Amino acid sequence: MMKSILLALLFTANPASSFTPTKQQHHTPTTPPRTTTITTTTLQAHNPTPRRTLLGQLTPLLLLTLPITTTIHPQAQAIETYLTEPTEEFKESERQRIEFRKNQLLRKGEFIKVLTRLTTESTTEEALIDDLTTLRNLVVQTGGLPLGIKKEDMYKVIRSRKAKGNWPTDVEIAYQKLKAEVAYQQSPNTEKDMENPL
Repeated sequence: MMKSILLALLFTANPASSFTPTKQQHHTPTTPPRTTTITTTTLQAHNPTPRRTLLGQLTPLLLLTLPITTTIHPQAQAIETYLTEPTEEFKESERQRIEFRKNQLLRKGEFIKVLTRLTTESTTEEALIDDLTTLRNLVVQTGGLPLGIKKEDMYKVIRSRKAKGNWPTDVEIAYQKLKAEVAYQQSPNTEKDMENPL
């Protein structure tokens, strides 16, 4: 904006009427030496204004326009201020965030309880299938895994139990169903039907 003001002032201080057409002598090398006069228009200043004089004329105008360009709008000043007290929307958001974290911690506790039972207490095929089915139902209820439980970590725990032995085909089927449910719940490309979780 400052540049455009300077250019406008420059053009008003040095009018364009000082540019006039001039005559030039032009010789063509292929013709015999004869002089031809061609009228062309070139930009030539007849009375150039020295730069110092021009700057001396522009300085008072710049000093007059400077306060206009540096004035800050009151709304722009309000953006830089910080709130001293939290608003009601912020308090409601904080309450919802705390409630969500409590809910996620409770769900995480349920997951850890079932995973611990799966790795330490369950020895029969029915108990293993029951634990994997319970984990699958928890994944459906939570809509995925709760905060603090990563699927890779959960799979490591289950595979460590699988490596100990006594992992029949029906238990493997329940484990694969659990993995499919986790993949379905955490996939961003599927629209979940809340009425039919399966």
